[in-house]
Amino acid sequence: MYISDTHLKSFLADAGLVSTKLFDEAEKEAKESGTSVGDVLKAHSAIGEDELSRTYAYILGIPFVSLAGTDIKYDTLSLIPEPVARRNNIIAYGHHGDELEVAMLDTDDLAAIDFIKKKTRLKVLPRLTDAASIKYALKQYQQGLKANLGDVIERETAALEKTGEVKDEDLHKMAEGVSAVRIVDTLLRHANAQGASDIHIEPMESSLLIRYRIDGILHDAMELPKHAAAAVTARIKVLASMRLDEHRLPQDGRFSAESSGEKVSFRVSVLPTYYGEKIVMRLLRDSVSGFTLESIGFHGAALERMHDATRATTGMILACGPTGAGKSTTLYTLLDIVNTPHVNISTIEDPIEYQMARINQTQVRPEIGFTFANGLRALVRQDPDIVMVGEIRDKETASLAINASLTGHLVLSTLHTNSAAGAIPRLLDMGIEPFLLVSTLRICVGQRLVRKLCQEKEKYELSRDEQAHLEKTVDAGAVLKAMKEEKAVHSDATWKNVSFYKPKESAECPSGYSGRVGIYETLQVSSSIKELVMKNATADEIESRAKSEGMLTMAEDGIFKAAQGVTTIEEVLRVISE
Repeated sequence: MYISDTHLKSFLADAGLVSTKLFDEAEKEAKESGTSVGDVLKAHSAIGEDELSRTYAYILGIPFVSLAGTDIKYDTLSLIPEPVARRNNIIAYGHHGDELEVAMLDTDDLAAIDFIKKKTRLKVLPRLTDAASIKYALKQYQQGLKANLGDVIERETAALEKTGEVKDEDLHKMAEGVSAVRIVDTLLRHANAQGASDIHIEPMESSLLIRYRIDGILHDAMELPKHAAAAVTARIKVLASMRLDEHRLPQDGRFSAESSGEKVSFRVSVLPTYYGEKIVMRLLRDSVSGFTLESIGFHGAALERMHDATRATTGMILACGPTGAGKSTTLYTLLDIVNTPHVNISTIEDPIEYQMARINQTQVRPEIGFTFANGLRALVRQDPDIVMVGEIRDKETASLAINASLTGHLVLSTLHTNSAAGAIPRLLDMGIEPFLLVSTLRICVGQRLVRKLCQEKEKYELSRDEQAHLEKTVDAGAVLKAMKEEKAVHSDATWKNVSFYKPKESAECPSGYSGRVGIYETLQVSSSIKELVMKNATADEIESRAKSEGMLTMAEDGIFKAAQGVTTIEEVLRVISE
């Protein structure tokens, strides 16, 4: 949306909104900072955002609309999928015949307008709006979906109540029935819109409990009547290609669906329990493009070490941590960095969590004898430059990964250990010879995920007792030193004048947290650590040496991020102590 500074200056001066002198000062500052004059004027409170947006609309001859306080019909709002609306700041608010009125921050976003035209087959009428209107309208997606969900669930579970007792031979018919299809479809859309990473469907004595894991924490979402359990379970089993008549043994499956214009894969696990079959579905968004090491939480020396490791053509990089620590995201981010036209990348995974262009991804199938070890043997005959092994689970896979990194390949993999230093004794325990390990292992990354604070948060300074507790928990001196090196605090700062933050609940952000970020310890296998490995040193001795060479532990990295306002001290301690 281009408006010349001369045109804007003339209009604002004529309207008496901004003086010529103030505009000239803002124009000079805008050129120095590389931002727009409008943004500078807003930053100095010379003009409000609403006034500026109305000015732009008037100059461009485009109608201006304010949606703050306006309730939009859910049927109209949902014509634009929420991810598209959020990403492009565009809201559908008026639908009349074959015309659709949309409010936008940038009416020059022709790609978004063209997408909506093709999706809705309606004539799109762009209108200019402000950020407050977009923010208010985006909240209505959740409210509208929740109301819609409640209506569907209530109506369809009432219909199921009439079916009575269900026999095995009737399960398939029930799974394909309208009620089961609508309930499960609505449930999946709601979970995806909430940003859930997992859906838990748990049979209780008199109800069916639905829970979502959002930002690593489980929340009760709703309770369905007990009579809905058979239909919901049967529907999910059909989607995941499982046996409908098997109720005594665990089953695993997978299916894909499109939700709000986004392709999502669901990894399904069914486990028999006392009151029925419990289902857990992991939601896997199929695209991870755009992730960088910085965006997932790496910084400073750890970031440099990771980039150095990716520039190598041989050796092994390991991501370590428990289930749900974000190890796969770290590996996929590394793959995205090294994915250039000059290299051949092959992976062997269980399951393939994200699909990536120009990467040959292979799914293991243990039921037919196609394991990590067998797959890795085949991969190294495919002339790869870079190999990613989803997980090192046994001695055979570990040996093959080590051999692949010895013979001219860069190998990326994950290992279930509590810390970066713990990866070395774990591999030795698997039977890997120390001299092979020191010849191949480049970096071990220990990691966890912590919840991120929302934009609105409460600032505070540590009391003397809290400072003393912090110094007992982590090496506070090492954290402060790293913060000074990265210029995150002033060079003469002490813990007395470093601010921390607490979550602040709001309508936009009910828990005070939104999203997650990694906390990491990046252990580089230096020559001194290689000597310790050859002497069969313990994980504690290796970690101590790594710390002396500049490694921040996960707890210390977490405190670093807490001091930056990314998360809280309480959240870091919760995750580290789990």
